[in-house]
Amino acid sequence: MIRLPLLDPDAPASFPDPRQALTEPNGLLAFGGDLSPTRLLAAYGKGIFPWFSDGEPILWWSPDPRCVLHTQDLRMNRSLRRQLADKHWRLTLDHAFDAVVRGCAAPRRDASGTWIVPAMVDAYNRLYHLGHAHSIEVWEDGQLIGGIYGIALGQLFCGESMFSRRSGASKLALVALARLLHSWDFPLIDTQVANAHTLSLGAVEIPRAQYLQDVATLRRQPGQPGNWAAFTDELIQPCN
Repeated sequence: MIRLPLLDPDAPASFPDPRQALTEPNGLLAFGGDLSPTRLLAAYGKGIFPWFSDGEPILWWSPDPRCVLHTQDLRMNRSLRRQLADKHWRLTLDHAFDAVVRGCAAPRRDASGTWIVPAMVDAYNRLYHLGHAHSIEVWEDGQLIGGIYGIALGQLFCGESMFSRRSGASKLALVALARLLHSWDFPLIDTQVANAHTLSLGAVEIPRAQYLQDVATLRRQPGQPGNWAAFTDELIQPCN
């Protein structure tokens, strides 16, 4: 029988030590609590994130190993460059956050459901309006065709999800995000768990202990507080 700690509803910044997370399922740490801005920011600042499906309690995770993309190690192979070279796509920053989150939550051909339940949509929109959550949007002829969103804490960016309605759109969003963050001295993007999509762009797995050390340092560094829409012109445009 799995016994998980139940989070104290009156202590939104309190979490168990991530090193106490289960090995099976990998990283499951605690349940309960809420999705308030205070609790979410405290979680990300401790290397923890929520991930649960509709009908489940809120579940909190800190897997080992952790997958990250070091912004200086971004890779764009020749085939991806060719794929994007002739695209007439436009990139924006923090222009359509809610639409990106809802695009990520929409049903996908390779999945039967979504973990971005309505409560999660509302929670990350609150963080966006507080200047803690951000999105990159990819547009074609005025239509949103892809994007990525996540949370910024100091000089750490915690990527949450991405989506594509055209092949390559989400990869372009991640490439643009990594290049922008590198120019701001953000050294890494947390991608949580490994997948072929992020690994192809240079993401790697590191021990959770190393990730927790990185988080403890980066969350205290000066970042880019507030809305990022004014930095849209700093994004690469396909395919520089």
